Amino acid sequence: MERPPSTPSVWLAAARPRTLPAAVAPVLVGSALAWRENHFVTPAALGCLAFALLVQIGTNFANDYYDFMKGADTPTRTGPRRAVAAGLVRPAVMRAAMLATFAAAFLAGLTLWPYGGWPLLVVGVTSIFCGYAYTGGPWPLGYHGLGEVFVFVFFGLVAVGATFFVQTHRVGTDALLLGIGVGALATNILLVNNYRDAATDALVRKRTLVVRYGRRLARLQFGLAHLLALAVPPMLAARGVGRAGWAWLLAAALAVPVSGQIAALRRARAPEELNGLLGRVASHLALYAAALALWLMLA
Repeated sequence: MERPPSTPSVWLAAARPRTLPAAVAPVLVGSALAWRENHFVTPAALGCLAFALLVQIGTNFANDYYDFMKGADTPTRTGPRRAVAAGLVRPAVMRAAMLATFAAAFLAGLTLWPYGGWPLLVVGVTSIFCGYAYTGGPWPLGYHGLGEVFVFVFFGLVAVGATFFVQTHRVGTDALLLGIGVGALATNILLVNNYRDAATDALVRKRTLVVRYGRRLARLQFGLAHLLALAVPPMLAARGVGRAGWAWLLAAALAVPVSGQIAALRRARAPEELNGLLGRVASHLALYAAALALWLMLA
């Protein structure tokens, strides 16, 4: 007889560690850019990291709760086990954990007030609200095909831009380019998840982009997002950020695992085949951010 999972392991799984590179990556590259310009501020960078991680985990808890309540997650789902759908956590407990995590994110964001003032407060509150509204509220973003837009904007442009802003008090073109690269790869994590769950999502009218426009267009979107991310180092080099030769070498090295991911998505026939790809895509975002940050700091 299978032993029930321990409480810590249940909550660790509910936090979805595979998605957390989407929170860490923008803070890492935004801080690396600030370092390059001799404006790195350790407390501000750590505050951004805490806020980003808590918003990501809170969003995951909200997704666990609301997808169960809306019927998108059931005990028979083919993806990783969801705590509420599997009966491991009561819905009311998950909802309380979601609210507590978002409250903790707000408090973490308040530590950044001395570095950003009221504009950063607006950005923080909007980020938390959108994390809730991704699957919650009367018009959930993820159920109307806006999930990728939310991820690209808030885990790309906003997260990188805000991290750079709190340390330098400005947002320039370089930060926006980095936000585009990170945001593009973050959307691919969501795309693979939605690609896997397309059949069950359609049954409950969760109209993700994959459900709306089909798998062929999803594969095209996946490839274009990778190409967009790979174009960022040469584009930065063209603006004088580091040597062009190293930028092209970095892009070429990062392109190696991309071809395998694109092929794996094209070959996948059963939803179970995409669970491993989901981890590879998240790991690639982490590698991309680490390599880009190192290049920026050494440039």
